[in-house]
Amino acid sequence: MLASQVGVLCRSSARNLFHPQVGFRSNIVTHTRNAARSTQIGGRVGTKQTSLKEKLMAPVGNNAFGIGRGVVAGSAALGIGALCFYGLGMGGDVGVREKSLMWPQYVKDRIKTTYLYFGGSLCVSAAAATAVFRTPALLRLVSYQGFMGMLVSLGAMVGTSVLCQSIPYTENFGAKQLAWILHSATVGAVIAPLCVLGGPLLTRAAMYTAGVVGGLSSIAVCAPSEKFLNWGAPLGMGFGLVFVSSLAGAFLPPTTVLGAGLYSISVYGGLAIFSGLMLYDTQKVMKKAELTPYYSNPPFDPINSCMSIYMDAINIFIRIAMILANGGGGRKK
Repeated sequence: MLASQVGVLCRSSARNLFHPQVGFRSNIVTHTRNAARSTQIGGRVGTKQTSLKEKLMAPVGNNAFGIGRGVVAGSAALGIGALCFYGLGMGGDVGVREKSLMWPQYVKDRIKTTYLYFGGSLCVSAAAATAVFRTPALLRLVSYQGFMGMLVSLGAMVGTSVLCQSIPYTENFGAKQLAWILHSATVGAVIAPLCVLGGPLLTRAAMYTAGVVGGLSSIAVCAPSEKFLNWGAPLGMGFGLVFVSSLAGAFLPPTTVLGAGLYSISVYGGLAIFSGLMLYDTQKVMKKAELTPYYSNPPFDPINSCMSIYMDAINIFIRIAMILANGGGGRKK
């Protein structure tokens, strides 16, 4: 900018040397106008602002996922602190563990049956995912990208879930159990594309998921019986944010600032939200098993009770696998 102003002044002075009729006053006016014009033009170029769209679609930086990793690390530290706090009996109130000593046997049997179905759901989903991954035609079907593929997968899971929960529960094997197997197999088929990450990585993800779910369940058992049942509203809002971010992230590349932000909310924020939902749903299962009368009609349904903690565990597993696939933090270059 300064060089252009000097050039303008030099050229104007040279013209005046060959045209003596132009006076000194004219030189001053010309110099002032030219300098002001060049300064204005240079200012426009130098102060050009980047639009919001350009900022959001700019390439992602190295620290784009730092906030997400910080949220996960903070949640883990908070969980360990809560486990120590409630495990040592420092909460003051009576916890689920203490109240369970006064439960009748049928309440304990209900909780046991619920977790047996929970474990069975995970086994069925793992078997279904393996079978679909080893069948190329089915794998291509469930791997279909785009908005329609997402709608079909989501509709299949929601539809089989509604079908399963609408059938009355019976202790003998019947329609309820068949619908439960169908739903678990559908979820396994939907997550089958994760198998491309490889067996060792998925094994690590499964082990980490088992540790997270076990730790969260221990916190829920040691905490007061209604401590996490008051978290329903904030967890619901957080789940809505994660759901919308997951949908929007399907249409935006994660290499941009906006796409990376949505990815972080979906993965890291989702891990924190579903961990909170695991605490909430675990205490909800125990509360329902305790309060449902022995001769209630309809009877206590362990399949319906296990489906919430089952979906929490599936979502935790998916996000841990995605974090491990990306090198434990940011995306691979």
